[in-house]
Amino acid sequence: METREPELRRELDATLRARAELGPEYESALVDSFLEKVEQRLDSTLDRHMRRSLAEQRTTTARGGAEPAGIGGTFVERFGFGVVSLVLAVPLSAIGVANAGIEGLVTAWLGIVGVNAVHAARSWPWGRAGKRAPSGWDD
Repeated sequence: METREPELRRELDATLRARAELGPEYESALVDSFLEKVEQRLDSTLDRHMRRSLAEQRTTTARGGAEPAGIGGTFVERFGFGVVSLVLAVPLSAIGVANAGIEGLVTAWLGIVGVNAVHAARSWPWGRAGKRAPSGWDD
């Protein structure tokens, strides 16, 4: 087993040596201790990556770059939402037709279109807090 973390490798070796010395009755305590150390390492790494990502987003925004992807949603998020809404449209359409005929079908699809329009409006510049996007014509 190769690892990029020599400290974790040393911890694992120490845990395995302790297990060999102490016997299988202490195995669960040793494993729990090692997993706790791995979890702490993962938490610190994740925290470091999140701080770096947030700092990069703030720097990009402060320099007048593009907005962070979280505000308007990424392409994958929007595409996934569209696919899910189309998949759910099938049973909603069937329920609407079974209960109210063509009026139920129209109502179901108006709801689907409405939900997708609201979701799409989040990424429009004028959809956020009534502000419109700055243009080159503004002085």
